[in-house]
Formats: sequence, structure tokens, C-alpha cells
Amino acid sequence: MKTKTNDTRQHILDIGYQLVVTKGFTNVGLSEILKTAAVPKGSFYHYFKSKEQFGEALIQHYFEQYLEHVNAILVKGTGTGFDRLTDYFSRWLIIDNGICNANKCVVVKLSAEVSDLSEPMREALKNGAYSIVNLIALCIDDGIKDGSITVKDSQLAAQTLYQLWLGASLFYKISQDLNVLQQALVTTKAQLRPVL
Repeated sequence: MKTKTNDTRQHILDIGYQLVVTKGFTNVGLSEILKTAAVPKGSFYHYFKSKEQFGEALIQHYFEQYLEHVNAILVKGTGTGFDRLTDYFSRWLIIDNGICNANKCVVVKLSAEVSDLSEPMREALKNGAYSIVNLIALCIDDGIKDGSITVKDSQLAAQTLYQLWLGASLFYKISQDLNVLQQALVTTKAQLRPVL
């Protein structure tokens, strides 16, 4: 019975993610989530006390999966630290249904929308974003050690690069011009190996 319970909760989160990254959190009503997931209202409230708690769980679940994906690229991946970082950021340019791109990033989609509406959701976004920054910093540290990256402060560089990509992703959404993300990649490479 526990497996079925976890499967139903997971199904609601999966359906909710697809709806939220497409339409936004406030534009997706509870009835649309329930109808699309084909679960009764009572089932939803068995797993989540409110739509806000659902949103917090959705963000936390997204980051659990996404951080595993990012860790596989940045920490466990092959090549130099520079190679792994450029591989990770290059994936933001892939505009399809993948998990790692500018169109499917929950941070990009929800930060402005829910940060003023829900403190628990803002905290979940912040914690997830800082976890990504920390993985980027670990990869930069590896690149400093292997000589492929020449920055001095890995944490500052990681935070700056992640902010660059969040901003570029937002601007891409406005412009629908892939050159925005391509320029972010050029800037990333220059940041990692600044000319002295």
C-alpha cells in the first residue's frame, strides 16, 4: 500500500511540474491538476495540505532530481573542470523537453512569480539554487586544481555564473533568440579563463 501511496503522490508532482513549467504556478488551478492527473480531490489533500504545500513539495522534488543530474555532469563527469562546466551550461541551449534547459528550469519559471507570495516556496527555491551554486563551485575548484580554470574565488565565480545564466534564460524567454544563451556561454568561458 505504501508503494501505491508514493506512486500517486509522485504522479501528482510529475503532472504538476509539467503544468507549472508550462503555465506558471498561479495560472494552474487545483482542478486542472486533479483533472490532468486523474485523481480525486481527496487524494490531493491526503498528500498536500494546500496548493502552497504542493508547490513547495514540487520545488523540492524538482531539485532532488535536478541536483542528481547536475552532480553527474559537474562532479562525476569526465574531462577537466572547464570541460564539465561548459558541458553543463551548453545543455541550457538545448530547447526541447529535457530537464536541463532554459525552458524547463523551475528557478527561472517560478522565482519572480512565487517569491513574494509564499515564504516556504521562496525558501525551497533559494535552497535549491544555492545547492546548484555549490556544485558549480566544486567543479570550479576541480578546474583550478587541474589548471583548466584560472579564477581565484570558486564560490564567487559559481554564484556569478549561475546568476548570469538565470538572467540569460529570462531574457531568452522574452526575446526567443538563442543568441542570448550562446552569448552567455561565450561569457562563461571568458569568466573561467580570464585573460590576465
